[in-house]
Amino acid sequence: MQRLRIRFRRGLAVKFVSHLDIMRLWQRALIRAGMPLAYSEGFNPRPRLSLAAPLAVGVTSEAELMDITLARTASPHFFTAAVNQQLPPSIEILQVHQVALTIPSLQSQVRYAEYEVGLEAEKGRREVTAALASLLALKHLPWQHQRDTGPHHYDLRALIDDLWLIDWRNGHGTIGMRLRCDSGGSGRPEQVTAALGFARRPESLHRTRLILGPSLNNKETTSTDQR
Repeated sequence: MQRLRIRFRRGLAVKFVSHLDIMRLWQRALIRAGMPLAYSEGFNPRPRLSLAAPLAVGVTSEAELMDITLARTASPHFFTAAVNQQLPPSIEILQVHQVALTIPSLQSQVRYAEYEVGLEAEKGRREVTAALASLLALKHLPWQHQRDTGPHHYDLRALIDDLWLIDWRNGHGTIGMRLRCDSGGSGRPEQVTAALGFARRPESLHRTRLILGPSLNNKETTSTDQR
């Protein structure tokens, strides 16, 4: 068997497609491409596919990571060429490499996600820069958002690793964010923009990077930075 790690992009045309439908799309594309998928055991075998961190609806990305296990080996070049032909234009494989079958799951290694967030507001560059610095200077930021089961209370500051201004001109600009993304919690860019004082929802949300680290269950795993 062989385990391949794929980095792929998700464009505008599929930003409102759910996680479950994305997984179905990948499964159909792999089967059409003739890939020898390995399946789980049990009464309802499923292809052994796993995403690092499901992308929220409405977000585009150039940094999605997926592990796929094949029953027989295939070269990364052949895999990329064959599968890209079966994917819609808004999804494109950018990189493929082989990883060991024995390493911990991809999901257990994700630590942070980086985003570029497009915003519109009647604010100047200096005001935006000051808002970023003020938020980063906080030790705690009590926050809540509404779930189906009721309000969820947590410390938003603990989910923010870094913030930076990429560009700001004439009331429009882009902010960079590195947010926590692990089993203990995941930061949501739209909540961070609200905490920064932006009343309007972001114009665009784009994930640019996933940062991997040692598995929580295996401290000896080498840190990996996937761009």
